Amino acid sequence: MGVIPVTLAIIACNEEDRIGRAIESVVGVNEVLVLDSGSSDATVSVAESLGARVIQTDWPGYGAQKNRALAAATQPWVLFLDADEWADASLADSLAKLEDMDSEICGFAVKRRNRWLGQPLRGGCMGPSWKVRLARVDRARWEGGILHETLEVQGRVERLQGLLEHDPYRRVEDQRETALEYAQLFARKSMAEGRRAWWLEPSARAVLHFVKSILLRAGFRDGVLGWRLAWKGACEVALKWSLLRSLQGKPPGSSGFSGGRHAPCNDTEMGGAAR
Repeated sequence: MGVIPVTLAIIACNEEDRIGRAIESVVGVNEVLVLDSGSSDATVSVAESLGARVIQTDWPGYGAQKNRALAAATQPWVLFLDADEWADASLADSLAKLEDMDSEICGFAVKRRNRWLGQPLRGGCMGPSWKVRLARVDRARWEGGILHETLEVQGRVERLQGLLEHDPYRRVEDQRETALEYAQLFARKSMAEGRRAWWLEPSARAVLHFVKSILLRAGFRDGVLGWRLAWKGACEVALKWSLLRSLQGKPPGSSGFSGGRHAPCNDTEMGGAAR
């Protein structure tokens, strides 16, 4: 296999146990770039031992950090992985054929399969979905605010064969912490945009989420786990809209909530209700 003209870009914080899997899943790329935002564990040394160029930086937010990676990439193509993701063999083979593909293509979407504590999911709101993750450096930019950042590509985007595996939670408590963090971010963002929640909205949106997850997104295909995740997702939806209602009752200029992480110590696209 020849050298692939791709920069594998990963933003990370305290991912010593997972970043190696992400890097090693993509073989033959010309550059591995890791932007680390203050890890207190061995993330930096693990990445460097696998040949990565590590840039240690502050934390400006998800989209801004990924745009820093775009600016720092030295290859004509850049592939974005999170530390809790890895490419399967088929996706790695597709990357190896990149130079043989149509020169008019400017980006690729890959199918991401979420896992729940290691178990792959077939349906529900955490079921497989297509994500644009590979693009020409000069035709791409991450857009979005504090939530829902997306890789926007100027030009033709195709789908790449293979799977991007994603196992976001180390333990059940991780999902609870992430749900609270993103619910707070959602509430602040919604208030800033002038969005308001009426008194029945938390309950109504939770019910709609549950129905969507089980029926429209076929969460029933995952059996008991599918029902559990649909319920968890509904609770997360109720939480974020309830927090928005609580912010509506605070005086202007109130600081809102306290706490919350300020670095990507979990995934940027959790796949749950809060994102």
